[in-house]
Amino acid sequence: MQTNTPLLTDLYQLTMAAGYWKAGHARQEAVFHLFFRRLPFAGGYAVAAGLADAVEWLKGFKFEAGDLEYLATLQGRDQRPLFEPGFLDYLGGLHWECDVDAVPEGTVVFPHEPLLRVRGPVIQGQLAETALLNIINFQTLIATKAARVCEAAAGDEVMEFGLRRAQGPFGAVMASRAAFIGGATSTSNVLAGRVHGIPVRGTHAHSWVMSFDTEQEAFAAYAEALPNNCIFLVDTFDTLQGVRHAAEIGLRLRAAGHEMVGIRLDSGDLAWLSIEARRILDEAGLDKAVIVASNDLDEHLIESLKHQGARINVWGVGTQMVTGGDQPALGGVYKLGAVRKTDGTWQSKIKISEQSAKTSNPGIQQVRRFTFNGEFRGDAIYDELHGCGDPVEIVHPADPTRLKTTPEGATHEDLLQPVFRAGELVGRLPTLVESQRRCREQLRHLHPTIKRLLHPHEYPAGLEHGLAQQKARMIQENRHL
Repeated sequence: MQTNTPLLTDLYQLTMAAGYWKAGHARQEAVFHLFFRRLPFAGGYAVAAGLADAVEWLKGFKFEAGDLEYLATLQGRDQRPLFEPGFLDYLGGLHWECDVDAVPEGTVVFPHEPLLRVRGPVIQGQLAETALLNIINFQTLIATKAARVCEAAAGDEVMEFGLRRAQGPFGAVMASRAAFIGGATSTSNVLAGRVHGIPVRGTHAHSWVMSFDTEQEAFAAYAEALPNNCIFLVDTFDTLQGVRHAAEIGLRLRAAGHEMVGIRLDSGDLAWLSIEARRILDEAGLDKAVIVASNDLDEHLIESLKHQGARINVWGVGTQMVTGGDQPALGGVYKLGAVRKTDGTWQSKIKISEQSAKTSNPGIQQVRRFTFNGEFRGDAIYDELHGCGDPVEIVHPADPTRLKTTPEGATHEDLLQPVFRAGELVGRLPTLVESQRRCREQLRHLHPTIKRLLHPHEYPAGLEHGLAQQKARMIQENRHL
């Protein structure tokens, strides 16, 4: 199934596009922002991801003949064609012309901050909405989950094991990619390894052990077949007896010039079993053999096991990482911020809601991050049409009485960086390894209280004071339209 097509969209994007075309507004310049309103997992931060896949989708933005033939078959409620032939001809001649600015993958981000900004013909910005949300919402969610897991693992290796539980084949590959950005060191997903260059790791299943008459025979056969990849799954029958059998085969491997990599625990009391397994392995002289744990792990369980003194070196995290666990979606949105009028000036736009959190921010937005003494100290969303001072007063997005002034002498950077100009890709996208490195570096600049799993301290991110005032004025002016 091809997904790199403009048909990866909701129907209402196409019906709006038809409306823009019919009204003669298709070429009107507009600015859209992609952002989320609430941090996932009740955490203190999120990790931006998915940009590279979004770029690939935008590079393939073209309605092919088969796409148009399919659209011509769609009917309205009167059983007549939904789209006029002239509109379909117009779609056939479209190519991507917009400017795109985006936060680099691996950047820590916060609510209401645009992760991506699209500026160009309104019809194109509208047609890109659904696919961009689909790609960036999902990968940002998974990268954030992976970062939380890796923070809990406190420097231990984390392997992503989620292919069989992921949301379909495409979701699985995207999840492996995003998990790597968030800090996972490897994946069990061989296709993701091939497509994205992620290191692949794996052991064997219980079925391997069960297919032999004895556990010792199974371990010995595996060692003979793959002497350089021996991590033995030891909990098929009796876990600690399985560790002893693994140690026995490990010593045979050493005598043959190889080293057993380690063992894997997949059930039971992982804290107690890992402590006992470590003792057995050390007494056998296999002190360098690692202990891998799996069994529906997440960041909270890993943190608990670490507090219990578990002797686990490597964490295999599957379902909870690649699905988002208790949060299945990020909830990102894509809103219009400004349109250019016929006289060439920009007019800011705002969406007002009965729910204050759903009232959008106006203008052509940029995010400025302030750093002081090596620590991120605040983010200000500002309107590029009006600029941003330094220092700046940051207004909490949900409570205008909560203000934060950035420290004097703080350095700053603007997070949205050019990706496309007039539809052409500019610059070089970071490699996956570079994005992972950026994520690790970004997290080092956050205060530890923001990274704790439960009840994290709130990072000061909000509206630059001038933009907050502009928003308040526009709410009053537009409420009764």
